[in-house]
Amino acid sequence: MPIPEFTSEETAELLQAHPAWSLARNGKAITRTFQFGDFSEAWGFMSRVALLAEAQDHHPEWFNVYAKVEVTLTTHDAGETGGLSQRDAKLARAIDGIISN
Repeated sequence: MPIPEFTSEETAELLQAHPAWSLARNGKAITRTFQFGDFSEAWGFMSRVALLAEAQDHHPEWFNVYAKVEVTLTTHDAGETGGLSQRDAKLARAIDGIISN
């Protein structure tokens, strides 16, 4: 059963609440790049996000090179072809919480 995909208004609210994230994939995803002091800090961040993602059963797409981590959030079973959903908003909020602490 598909998960409800965000409307354009809900997507705008998501971006307003999380200004460090930007739209990707023609509005079907959000992305954010995190820069850390070294690989160990980046890996620690990824480990914390992995635990949150597992608990939420919603997993990010990410790419890591040394101290940089690029995170993309999308819900593959939202709507008919995938897109943004409440799952992405919840995980973005949790990830932002890690950074602000």
